[in-house]
Amino acid sequence: MLVLRSALTRALASRTLAPQMCSSFATGPRQYDGIFYEFRSYYLKPSKMNEFLENFEKNAHLRTAHSELVGYWSVEFGGRMNTVFHIWKYDNFAHRTEVRKALAKDKEWQEQFLIPNLALIDKQESEITYLVPWCKLEKPPKEVHVLWWNESADSRAAGRHKSHEDPRVVAAVRESVNYLVSQQNMLLIPTSFSPLK
Repeated sequence: MLVLRSALTRALASRTLAPQMCSSFATGPRQYDGIFYEFRSYYLKPSKMNEFLENFEKNAHLRTAHSELVGYWSVEFGGRMNTVFHIWKYDNFAHRTEVRKALAKDKEWQEQFLIPNLALIDKQESEITYLVPWCKLEKPPKEVHVLWWNESADSRAAGRHKSHEDPRVVAAVRESVNYLVSQQNMLLIPTSFSPLK
């Protein structure tokens, strides 16, 4: 189970809105850092979710030949239903540009996956993110992983309840809540072909 929690906060220095990903990922003016991750969400037509996932699983090797797939999940709750969420790793923006050009020229990818699935996608979103400096992206010791790791949805709820009793957490939330514009949590279920579970 993956719980993705994103928060939009106000940047103090620039006085503009800057999105930030809580936990291991952050967005913002860090283009000079090199490696980044692209978060992609595909909102699918409800009757086409299984068809889309089966087609991707069958053809994933065509896409992963061009760049590293970190993980692939379906949204269980907390976001729009019939959505898949996936993370791709790139060395830098030049690498991403090379991958996009190569995919545009890859006839097998175009014919076996892209063209048949275009009609199944309602909407698509993409966001560039970076690991925050103190985090590493590693495989978890168990077959379960979250950006905020939890054994289950119930253990997450119990942990949140316990943290709300910790005066340090309460103080930190009170201090930062003035900068929060919006927040969204999603429970994500890994697909059978997701490298990160």
